[in-house]
Amino acid sequence: MLARNAESLYWIGRYVERADDTARILDVSVHQLLEDATVNPDATSRQLLAVLGIEPPDGESLDVWSLTELVAYSGDHAGSIVASVTSARENTRGAREVVSTEMWECLNAMWNAVPERQRYARQMGPHSFFQFVEERAAMFAGLADSTMSRDDGWRFLVLGRSVERVDMIVRLLLSRVSDKASSPGWVTVLRSAGAHDTYLRTYRGALDAARVVQFMLLDRLFPRSVFYSLRQAEACLEQLDHQPDVRVGARAEALRLLGRARSDLEFLRPADLLEDLPRRLRRLQTTVREVGEAVSQQYFHTAPWVAWTNAEVSS
Repeated sequence: MLARNAESLYWIGRYVERADDTARILDVSVHQLLEDATVNPDATSRQLLAVLGIEPPDGESLDVWSLTELVAYSGDHAGSIVASVTSARENTRGAREVVSTEMWECLNAMWNAVPERQRYARQMGPHSFFQFVEERAAMFAGLADSTMSRDDGWRFLVLGRSVERVDMIVRLLLSRVSDKASSPGWVTVLRSAGAHDTYLRTYRGALDAARVVQFMLLDRLFPRSVFYSLRQAEACLEQLDHQPDVRVGARAEALRLLGRARSDLEFLRPADLLEDLPRRLRRLQTTVREVGEAVSQQYFHTAPWVAWTNAEVSS
């Protein structure tokens, strides 16, 4: 596969996942701001911007509407929904020979509908816009699943999606590490990750910080957990870097990094999970950045990968 096509597919996976996750997080946060009069809009908005790595505007008090304009509709921030959709569409247009017609039409129709959806959301509220993005991202994932051969192109797409998912879940958890075990903020984490219902079925409704962190980091069956995503990304790299003559270790740096991160979680005792959790999460965040750089250098023959944000969430 041409390096430019591989790079496009990798970033399509990342950008679509970024748009989806950002919409999910905003949907939950905006609902909380609108429904709970005890929540401080400015403080909550700034905490959310820290999660997403977006610098808040200086000297300006934030509310639901300014937060949505900045994170959802702005084209100036690489982490915004509109910027992610635009980047995904541009990468798909440049890789038309390796994506299906249905995948291209899905993203192109999504991109074309964004201005109208924005106008409606500004009048009626942002929920419809977030729902539209989530539905289109789910449609794109379903079309990719049903129309792409399980070849290297598929592996690069899933690799990008998995790496981005790890990054976003780690950011969500980092934003809550200082919360009390019974804080309602842990419910926000589950809802933002689309994990609330599955978590309740898994733990029979019992809710505390230790179980939430265990579920989001270590669960082997939930597709949005960090462990599941790391294992999926590792499997993609193993197939991309298949070299039967290699008898010792992992030759590729990206595969070594992912394997080490996955192994650290796989053999971690759940009782030790909350010990030094911020350091553990920041180490995972660093791993995501290093994996991106290693993948870019090994497969795309480009300069070291530049993160979409260099900001890290403070505890």
